[in-house]
Amino acid sequence: MDRTGVVVIGAGPIGIEVAAGLKASGLSYEHLEAGDLGATMGWWAPDTRFFSSPERIRICDIPLVIPGEEKATGEQYRDYLRGVVEQLGLRVRTHERVLDIEARDGGGFVVVSRGPAGGSRIACDSVVLATGNMDAPRLIGVPGEDLPHVSHYFRGPHHYYGRKVLIVGGKNSAAEAALRLYRAGVEVSISYRGRRFDPDRVKYWIRPELEWLIEKGKIGFLPCTRPVEIEPGQVRLERTSLTQYEECPPGAEMHDGQQERGEGVRNGLADVETHADSELARSGGRRVEVPADFVLLLTGYVQDQTFFERLELDLIGEERRPMYDHDTMETSVPGVYVAGTACGGSQTRARVFIENSHVHAERIVAALTGDRLKAPEPSYGAMEES
Repeated sequence: MDRTGVVVIGAGPIGIEVAAGLKASGLSYEHLEAGDLGATMGWWAPDTRFFSSPERIRICDIPLVIPGEEKATGEQYRDYLRGVVEQLGLRVRTHERVLDIEARDGGGFVVVSRGPAGGSRIACDSVVLATGNMDAPRLIGVPGEDLPHVSHYFRGPHHYYGRKVLIVGGKNSAAEAALRLYRAGVEVSISYRGRRFDPDRVKYWIRPELEWLIEKGKIGFLPCTRPVEIEPGQVRLERTSLTQYEECPPGAEMHDGQQERGEGVRNGLADVETHADSELARSGGRRVEVPADFVLLLTGYVQDQTFFERLELDLIGEERRPMYDHDTMETSVPGVYVAGTACGGSQTRARVFIENSHVHAERIVAALTGDRLKAPEPSYGAMEES
């Protein structure tokens, strides 16, 4: 059995920052990652850009330089993470999946993992969970969700060229996918349970263009609706009565994006009758069937909390966030620390991101070296760009 002081699980940016701090402090550690560096970004659509500026997501004080001073794409950032690991000489055992974390009698843990060379057991005093919080799609639980033309991941606009796509969702991923699909010549519509896009959930430089394209009939919009059944070639939508933002009255407009729009605008959307409106009228105003060759269920993601439960961490709130000491990042189980977006549980409204998690690495390293650090929360975490 191998022996080390700390095992860091997860090699996203904050996990790498923790490992860099441990190495700089002379603490022994092993760093395990189930996939490759920054694996979550690997299923982003090609050329998806971060919403955060490069200076906010750089790690270990190493500049993130992007051509044209643009925001980084997922591909550029993963290249950057690899460069940081190389430059600092960090050891990361990629494609080494942790299978179990066992508490040892008398203190400490045994981390059980399996990688390309087989299984291993590592005894350690402390464990840092930097495992992120976007492990699996948030399922909507309707018939047809598992059909082959339905996906919770946007593969990039080229894949859908020349076809009809219905997006379900109304946050950043749905809004950005709709814009990219439209620009690539895809006939795209959005089904959203809300009446209008929440300014706090769609970035301020994306929402105006999306709403303008909806007004002009370039992108279809079906507000206050939710899927109740998905079939090959169509989706059956049902009108919602209440949303978490406001009530959607029976007369709320729906825009299918297939016909020329008038100039009148009500509540930020074109005031015209559409095929979808007519279908709702014929069905008593409750249901409509929308044609779709592909369906993108961009409804968010949930955290795999297997290790939280196995270690019996105290979890709080609907998001089941791990309870932890904000000065040290130590959880309710002594010797188990949490870092990065893993702190947020299955977030429904993002509060923890890369840019306001850098301090987690500092706190954990300070706690493990015996130097309790009281670092303030970064103020930029509350800015609109975040």
